[in-house]
Amino acid sequence: MVKPWQDTTLPAAVRAADLLARMTTEEKTAQITSVWIGADTEGADVAPGQHTYAARSAALDALLPYGVGHLTRPFGTVPVEPSEGAARLAELQRAIRTGNRFSLPAIAHEECLTGFTAWQATVFPTPLAWGATFDPALVTEMARAIGTSMRAVGIHQGLAPVLDVVRDARWGRTEEAIGEDPYLVGTIGTAYVRGLEAAGVVATLKHFAGYSASRAARNHAPAPLGPRELADVILPPFEMAVRDGGARSVMPAYNDIDGLPAHAHPGLLSRLLREEWGFTGTVVSDYYGVSLLEEAHRIADGERAAARLALAAGVDVELPAARCFDPADPLPADLLERSVLRVLTQKCELGLLDPQQEPAVGAGPVDLNPPHMRELARAVAEESVVLLANDYEGVPLRGDARIALLGPLAHEQAAMLGCYTFPRHVGVHHPGLPTGIEVPTLAEALRTELPGAVFVDDPAGADVCLAVVGDRSGLFGRGSSGEGCDAEDLALPYGQGDLLDAVLDSGTPTVIVVLSGRPYALGRWADRAAAVVQAFFPGQEGGGAVAGVLSGRVAPSGRLPVAVPRNPGGQPAPYLAPPLGRHGFPSTVDPTPLYPFGHGLSTTTFVWEAPHCEAPELPTDGETTVRLTVRNTGERPGTEVVQLYLHDPVGTVTRPEVRLVGYARVPLGPGASAEVRATFPADLAGYTGADGRRAVEPGALELRISASSEHVHHTVPLTLTGPVREVGHTRRMRCEMRVK
Repeated sequence: MVKPWQDTTLPAAVRAADLLARMTTEEKTAQITSVWIGADTEGADVAPGQHTYAARSAALDALLPYGVGHLTRPFGTVPVEPSEGAARLAELQRAIRTGNRFSLPAIAHEECLTGFTAWQATVFPTPLAWGATFDPALVTEMARAIGTSMRAVGIHQGLAPVLDVVRDARWGRTEEAIGEDPYLVGTIGTAYVRGLEAAGVVATLKHFAGYSASRAARNHAPAPLGPRELADVILPPFEMAVRDGGARSVMPAYNDIDGLPAHAHPGLLSRLLREEWGFTGTVVSDYYGVSLLEEAHRIADGERAAARLALAAGVDVELPAARCFDPADPLPADLLERSVLRVLTQKCELGLLDPQQEPAVGAGPVDLNPPHMRELARAVAEESVVLLANDYEGVPLRGDARIALLGPLAHEQAAMLGCYTFPRHVGVHHPGLPTGIEVPTLAEALRTELPGAVFVDDPAGADVCLAVVGDRSGLFGRGSSGEGCDAEDLALPYGQGDLLDAVLDSGTPTVIVVLSGRPYALGRWADRAAAVVQAFFPGQEGGGAVAGVLSGRVAPSGRLPVAVPRNPGGQPAPYLAPPLGRHGFPSTVDPTPLYPFGHGLSTTTFVWEAPHCEAPELPTDGETTVRLTVRNTGERPGTEVVQLYLHDPVGTVTRPEVRLVGYARVPLGPGASAEVRATFPADLAGYTGADGRRAVEPGALELRISASSEHVHHTVPLTLTGPVREVGHTRRMRCEMRVK
């Protein structure tokens, strides 16, 4: 007889509750644990403290009689051929199902920040490149393809996207973030969530919250956040991804906020996330985040105390392995059942409670890098390349030019790959392992792109120099960018500034190409360069994308998701800084960036006609629509990115000079035009006041229709009328932008 928890006609929560009531304490606890197969105690870490904690975590055999909540990285721990990996995972799941009396499999999770982090899988551009596209629709398409490939081999949950708003680009994980603006991070991140969830894979929002706001941009350092910065800058992307994206999992951050670690923060994980935002999914710990309550934060006296703190705060599952959540040591019954119910409900939604579960995978060949995935990787890479400067028309290059190609990164695959790509995350620990995919270097891509050009190794006699500089990604100090690879300043690493000095001093026209995981200070060289091109770890198709922009085949359309500083030590203020955060007040340090947020050039020209506002006066609960025509007046096709910023002249607390509230890509052929319509809701004018409440206030506002946060084409004055209106978590968070 089919029991209620097996009845597919019943709601998931009802089925999960019925199963929960049939479980012993040990079986319940097992559902909030995880197992990391193959996480050795030797070699290089791919997670903080991996070797120390792996030796003290529960083994699979000990958990099998009770069940397993999660399987950690069956593809992303060691190299495994995809077909073999799918078969192994299917066999492992069969062992887990037959080992417990309810035949429950585990949720298998993987990293997917730059695509499925598995050997031979497509490597997409890093998230900072997603931000540079300003193209949510393309990011959704990419994420859906990634999720489909993961689900096809038995993966249920992806540990992405990262929704941390960059506050200081010295932070090593800047490459994993989408940008320095919460609206851009929120809209692009939500697009990724929608794509992954549409493929049937649970998206995991991380790192909740404040991780990117640490002191001196140090990984795992305390985050000195005030409540207003937390509410108005750090949290909105997570709220948008929960409310609008339908994300089903959240991962707390490693940092503390004002002395309270996120893994033990009931205000974040329970009151805000669940009670106010209405989140109903699971909260999974960051790797060893529960253990760190004891051994790093020192707010728990032992593993069991750490488990109780985390569970009480709202952590539901301990990842990547069972160390603190121990089936042999009972946890408070009410807290335990609360989390187990959430896990079982999610397993039910994934089909893992059904009598006829999803068919076993592993039969036949598995291709994780098919042509349509490579085409998507190429599209994202091409849209993400930013032309920062072209003062002497260095781009496009002549097809028959004699080109001096300089800098070791021009010849390295590493220049294309972020720290969460399989080759840089795992592959580097397996010398001799083939990359598994084709990753053309920039040198190789240029030779294909420009078959009539002559490439030389010295500026002498060259028509133009390409000076290629940037990063090599890695983990925990094994690179110049990536997790645990924080920087003391934003000077180019590896002495590459000397290379630029030498090349520019040669007198040969020079195009600077930066392939990196963060912005670097370029003020010493930019005004002497013929052109400057920036790409943020653009993935396996990145060489061709950058080469296409240099040749003119690809019209550059990327825009900066983070500002580029002028000087390495004078960090640029995030463009969201209030007036005192900008230059002009008594200080010897000028934080003005060399290239501002949103900046990017094209190789054609555009005219932005005067806008029309349908209702320049609107109530504090109203909306208005602004129309603008953009025309391509050049001889080449191109894409303009129309950006809408809000300026609030007077506030009850200090306000950013401008902040992004909308954007749209406008692709146009030569001579073509299009109308952009922006519907601006008054809710977007709301901000958190001194009393801690978010409100929309009557008074004067200004919409700035811009090509960047500093390059304003038109201003549209608005007046909000009526009473002060408090807005909560049902407020409108988007400006609808349409291109006709």
